[in-house]
Amino acid sequence: MSKYMLIMRGTDESNAAMLADIEASMASTRQYIEDMLKAGVLLAAEGLDEPRNGVVVDFGAEAPVVTDGPYGETKELFGGYFLLDVASKEEAVEWAKRMPATRGSKIEVRRVAGEDEVPAADGN
Repeated sequence: MSKYMLIMRGTDESNAAMLADIEASMASTRQYIEDMLKAGVLLAAEGLDEPRNGVVVDFGAEAPVVTDGPYGETKELFGGYFLLDVASKEEAVEWAKRMPATRGSKIEVRRVAGEDEVPAADGN
């Protein structure tokens, strides 16, 4: 089994569409979570606060620069994630395709690197 993260990415438009019918969106998301729990693949799921409440720490200059949200040049925002334990990338993609996402949203599917893939402090 491998861990995969389904990263929810939305735009201002897709987020507004979701909020326009929040009760239906939440009901379909609760069902989606229940389906993943029944299948035994869901490890964690979290949504994020509004972008305007966050900050970006930019390391592009000599000293880090902190900028308050929202971020005008950003077209897509990371809204939350689901962490799954599945047999393959293909299975993770199938779960992503089942997500009750709003039109215009995207789901990024990324494998979580295992402990054995992180270089040790001694370089081995």
